[in-house]
Amino acid sequence: MNPPLLTTTEAVDFSLYYIIGISFVILMGVTVVMIGFAVRYHRSRHPAPTSQVSHNVTLELLWTLIPTFIALSMFWYGWSGYLAVRNVPEGAMEVTVTGRMWSWSFEYENGRITDRLYVPVGQPVHVTIRSADVIHSFYVPAFRVKRDAVPGMDTSVWFVAEEPGSYNVYCAEYCGLLHADMITTVEALPQEEFIVWLEEEPPDVARGLQLLQQYGCIGCHSLDGSPGAGPTFQGLFGREVTNIREGRQVTVIADEEYIRRSIRQPQLEVTVGFPPIMPAFPQITDEEMEEIIDYLRELQ
Repeated sequence: MNPPLLTTTEAVDFSLYYIIGISFVILMGVTVVMIGFAVRYHRSRHPAPTSQVSHNVTLELLWTLIPTFIALSMFWYGWSGYLAVRNVPEGAMEVTVTGRMWSWSFEYENGRITDRLYVPVGQPVHVTIRSADVIHSFYVPAFRVKRDAVPGMDTSVWFVAEEPGSYNVYCAEYCGLLHADMITTVEALPQEEFIVWLEEEPPDVARGLQLLQQYGCIGCHSLDGSPGAGPTFQGLFGREVTNIREGRQVTVIADEEYIRRSIRQPQLEVTVGFPPIMPAFPQITDEEMEEIIDYLRELQ
């Protein structure tokens, strides 16, 4: 049975080191025996075989039982490590992460949503994983956790951040052109600092910007004019845009109707110079659409 305080990092690391250690011992043993036999039984010393031994029961038992014991011990430590990774400790903090092309968003029990995962040091964190579009994979190397985000199905991982710091989060499943840029962080804060952060009022951010962050739009469209996978949002409203529609170039004005159409049916016309990779967002309500448009109108 697993020690109750075994963390995911300890479980995975111990199993890995154990298997590597056993493999190294076997490698060294085989190498030493091979070199010894090559020297002792070199043809110059023994030009013709002299042994007539056909079998050795003791050796046969040893090379059967020892590898069997080693394999079973590897299985035991691997299985106990798996149980530690899958069994969520009591009192774990609940967080829901949603992956979408190409960003992560994290929702806490009090309803707060962030684009980075903030956790308290020393407390188990249970992360429920969801996908808004395709298969992603929530991967935090520092805590040895990786789990797929599958559309229509909830999966989960848990971990403990033992030291304050910033830890990278990656998508480990190829999910499209910007898969490699689907990166965020786990921000581990001391307990007191985390409680203050969780209970304080979120920064006063425009609702339209919150929605753009929530739906992952900022992952492809910058707010400051810098290049990205899609056109920048800065100065977009009212700008002339050259698109490809039905194989022909057309110039349109980025007004309210154009923005709605681009969000609802992004493949209908694609801006020249950018790949046709934007997914549709039918889940954005009409009210949310108005708030996004109002924000883009002011972002000049």
